[in-house]
Amino acid sequence: MLAFIWAEDEVGHIGYEGKLPWHLPADLAYFKAQTLGHPMVMGKNTFNSFPGFLPKRLHVVLTHDKQLQQAALSEDRLMVFDDLSQLKAWLAKHDELVFIIGGASLFAQFKDQVDQLFVTKIHSQFKGDTKMPELDYAAFELVKKESGKLDDKNKYPYTFYVYQKRK
Repeated sequence: MLAFIWAEDEVGHIGYEGKLPWHLPADLAYFKAQTLGHPMVMGKNTFNSFPGFLPKRLHVVLTHDKQLQQAALSEDRLMVFDDLSQLKAWLAKHDELVFIIGGASLFAQFKDQVDQLFVTKIHSQFKGDTKMPELDYAAFELVKKESGKLDDKNKYPYTFYVYQKRK
């Protein structure tokens, strides 16, 4: 099963200069809770935005970067594909939940194959240079909605949504 997980602001921004445009610890904790134990598929820029390997998750990266491909030979937490068709073939062999976590081009490539959407809507606007591709929400049913808690560390109002593809 294929799932997208991302956070976006009110106008659909998901990134700015290769990073998240906001700091929202509750969303990072939500991301961790959902993806723990599951493979995460991403582009090179998303991978490079991490401080290092995220624990207990396979990092699957689509890139032509030869250094990253070489690193994958000796790192069991990393798998690298340099071809979209190879990645799709690998995904077709997995019945388990696999998360696509970004960037925008990967979301666009798989928007017709995704089964679940995990989205954090941040009810503010931020400076951004990357937007989430348009998705056909009519093909999905909202199965969970949870308002986030504001506190000293989480200063922006936000809501977690989970959608399931309609049968």
